[in-house]
Formats: sequence, C-alpha cells, structure tokens
Amino acid sequence: MQQHSTNHGMSRRQFVTNLGAAGVAVAGLSLARSAHAAGSDQIRIGMIGCGGRCNGAANDAMTADPGLRLVAMTDVIADRVKGSRATLKKQKPEQVAVDDDHCFSQLDGYKKVIESADVVLIACAAKFHPMYLKAAIEAGKHVFVEKPHGIDPAGMKVVNQAGELAKQKKLGILSGLQSRFDAGIKETIQRVQDGQIGQIVAIEENFIRGPYGYTGRPQNQRELEIQLGNQYRFSWTCGDDVTQSLVHNLDRATWALKETPPVKCHGLGGRSTSQNLLGDVFDHHSVVYHYADGVRVYAFCRTTLNCYDENSSVILGSKGAAYPLAARITGENAWSAKGRGESPYVAEHRAFFKSIREGNPINCADYMARSTLVCIMGQLSCYSGKEVTWDQVVKSDYFIPPAPEACTWDMDPPTKPDAAGVYPVCFTPGVSKNV
Repeated sequence: MQQHSTNHGMSRRQFVTNLGAAGVAVAGLSLARSAHAAGSDQIRIGMIGCGGRCNGAANDAMTADPGLRLVAMTDVIADRVKGSRATLKKQKPEQVAVDDDHCFSQLDGYKKVIESADVVLIACAAKFHPMYLKAAIEAGKHVFVEKPHGIDPAGMKVVNQAGELAKQKKLGILSGLQSRFDAGIKETIQRVQDGQIGQIVAIEENFIRGPYGYTGRPQNQRELEIQLGNQYRFSWTCGDDVTQSLVHNLDRATWALKETPPVKCHGLGGRSTSQNLLGDVFDHHSVVYHYADGVRVYAFCRTTLNCYDENSSVILGSKGAAYPLAARITGENAWSAKGRGESPYVAEHRAFFKSIREGNPINCADYMARSTLVCIMGQLSCYSGKEVTWDQVVKSDYFIPPAPEACTWDMDPPTKPDAAGVYPVCFTPGVSKNV
C-alpha cells in the first residue's frame, strides 16, 4: 500500500508576511548577543527572490517570530518586487517595513539586501544560491537558503566553503529541507535508525507530478528575462528535476542511512513529450544509487501532464517498511504517529530564530550540502548516460555554464528556442560530458 504526503501541502508557494518598523541595526555576532529569547528585540530580514518560495519563507519566518521585520527585497524581475511587497503587506501588515528605496531589481540587488538585513532569506534561481549564501556569510549575516543549495559540483564547493566560514563566525545557516523539522518524519526516521524495521534493504523515492509553474511562453519579454523569470524550466538556472525536486526525497533517504553517501549511481532521463514547450529541462528521470553495504535507493521524478502522480518515500527493511511522509511503519513492529505538530515550514524558522536569539545559531550546512550533492550526482548521470561515482562528483569542478558571477543582463542566454518556440533538450545522454 502506497503512503503519500497528506499534510503541510501549501508550503512556500503561498504568498504572505508581516510587521512594520525597521529594527535595530545588529549583524553577525552582535545580533546573536543582542536579540533575546523573549523576542523583544527586532531582527531585520531581507528577501533575495520574490517568487512564491521566498514569499512563503518570509511568511513562515515572521509567523514563527513576531519580532522580525522585513526591510529589503530583490528580484531580477522588477514587477515581482512591489507585487510581492503588496501581497505580503496585506497578509502581515505590522511586520513588513520595506520602503521604495529598499526594493531592488538588478542582478546586484542581492548585495543591497545583504547590507540592509541581519538575516537573509535566499530563494531564487538555484544557480545563484551558493554565491549569494557565501556573500551573506562573508558579510556576517545569518542565512536561510532554499533547496536545492546548488546545481553543480562547483557550486557545492562554494556552499561547503560558506558552511565552514559560518562555523568560524558562529553564524546560522538554515536549509529549506524542511523534512528535518517535521515531527512525524523525525520520529519515523529515528525509529528506522533504531532498527524498528530491521536492516534497511532498499529505499524507493518518488516525486512524479505535472510541471512547475506556467508552461506557456510569456509575451513582451526578452529571452533572458523569460528564462530568469521561469527558473524551473531551464537547466542552467535550476539544475533540472532530480536536483530541484527529488532533493527532499533524497535528503530523507540520506538521513535514514545515517548520512552515508552512495558509492555510485546510474541514471536515465530525457524529454518524452513536447507538451511543456517552455524550457529545456528533461521531463522524466530515474536514478539508482548503490551503497557500500549493498543497499540501493531507487529514485524517480517526472513532470508530465495528465499522468499518474505520487510523492512518497518508502524505506524497506528486513522486518517491515517505513513511510516517513505518513509517519507510519508496517510489519513486525507496526506504528503510526498520533499527531504531527505544527507545519515544518514554520517549525524550522521557529527553531532557527530561537537559536539566533540564544546565541547558538543552527548550522545545517553539512547535511544540506551532502544531500544536494547526492542529487547532483544523479542528475549528471542522467545527463551523460554514464555511471557516476561519489568520489568523482566530490572532486569535480564541473559547472553548468555560465558561471553565476559571469551572468549579466547583457548576455545571451545559453539556450534559445527554435522558430516554433521549442527549446532543444539541454543535454544528450551518451554524448554530453560532465564529471
């Protein structure tokens, strides 16, 4: 019997946020010392990205901590910034304190948000996540960064550098892998690790559904604006669907396996339909991960309309099976959670800002980098058609061009549509090379 995710479904794609006067100018280490557990001190937050995800993250954060003040926002699409501000102001009028001078829309807007805020929320095109994360940590700011935390091996090296620097500076990094803060999932994984289903034999991960967002071609926009504004549809901005979507699933699998990375993987992928004309990403992927102890993880994602959908994690053991999204175990030691607690999207921010106020900020960098790299490893195998080893991907400097720091508003996008508006597939298995 399949067990599917049934709660917390609204997630970050909701629009919201809250409260009105800019707070005390405290940053880095001084913030941790001056912000108290009682919540009397205000903490300034800034948004890098004004799409559904960052709006949701800002709302979740302000719901979790009424002492937060949203003071700065940026997005490469100018109309999104003020539209997002208006929506958030309506939802959380007392916590949104963003004036016109702190609404930014250029590619360097992230720098201005970092300057303005004590805590930076990053949820934009994943290509830029590593660069923005490192810049914020270097500036002494705490950071929330959405998944995926990078799209290629080179980007993940930057994430690892930022994580180590944050440890040295005693700064917080919160990952958007919210499963780690879901009470039901946490208990299920703990029971698995304690042996309640016996020895893990295999794990099946599914995230099969329709495509993200609008798939029609926007009108009256230049090509680069179309691609940056529809980041999930282009491999150079999102890293494609194993990295973008299966990261939650593969994070749960890696967690269940006590953070053990795979030895190698092989993947299959491509585009089977012309339904989703906007973009160059594949519409289906399958990856098999091999582990040193013989365990295999079978991971599947698809973004095709009018097909069977399923979002599930199934951990198969010698004495039963665990379904983390349903907080349920079957077999010899059957169990199910009696309650699930608050939304993990809020819970993660509650824990994060509490840790900042107490002077001991959470740093998720190690596991978020590991889980993201597991996804990237599988995506690169799907792209190349080759077996990819963990050692290869860890050592690789490969990146999906252009490099994030080389992107400008004047550049030609790396892919363009044909006369019919159809983009060529981004990579060709058996021909394309990466690691």
